[in-house]
Amino acid sequence: MKFGNQMSRIGLKPIKIEEGVEVGVSENCVTVSGPLGELKINLPEGISCEIENGEVLVKRDNDTKQAKSNHGTYRMIISNAIQGVKNGFERKLELVGVGYRARMEGQTLVMSLGWNHPVKIDPVEGITIEVPEETKIVIKGYDKQKVGEFAAGIREIRKPEPYKGKGIRYEGEYVRRKSSKSSVKS
Repeated sequence: MKFGNQMSRIGLKPIKIEEGVEVGVSENCVTVSGPLGELKINLPEGISCEIENGEVLVKRDNDTKQAKSNHGTYRMIISNAIQGVKNGFERKLELVGVGYRARMEGQTLVMSLGWNHPVKIDPVEGITIEVPEETKIVIKGYDKQKVGEFAAGIREIRKPEPYKGKGIRYEGEYVRRKSSKSSVKS
């Protein structure tokens, strides 16, 4: 099997422009605007974009390793931008532990995480925070990268620990548990 001259399969797929979304292409910048907001994507050297028949085509100028890597990556970034300004993205977090609670005070997220002080977090631009239950947090936004980074930042405050499983985790995340040393007999 020869892998050397394969084209990026993801990079070759055209991106359909959703209804209500506008895509503009200048020299090395793609602007995507929709009902939820506007995103600008700067394309690296060797990658170009064209709009044909209501679809965005991402092309590369040469077959260097870097250009091949960027081809599929930037195709997905543009696809996520179109999806984001139309429907948005969300990330759900769960608080696990006795006394771990979250609530909203105006736009500020306030969490009690077992310390003697509450942790307060203000949302960044383009991000909204919801607390449907005391132990659940929903982060929403139109920029997939910002939503993911913001959720990861909140999770970083109190990562799930392996002994009791307490902490902030993504919804559905599996935390591998360890047994305590007192239960191990030699």
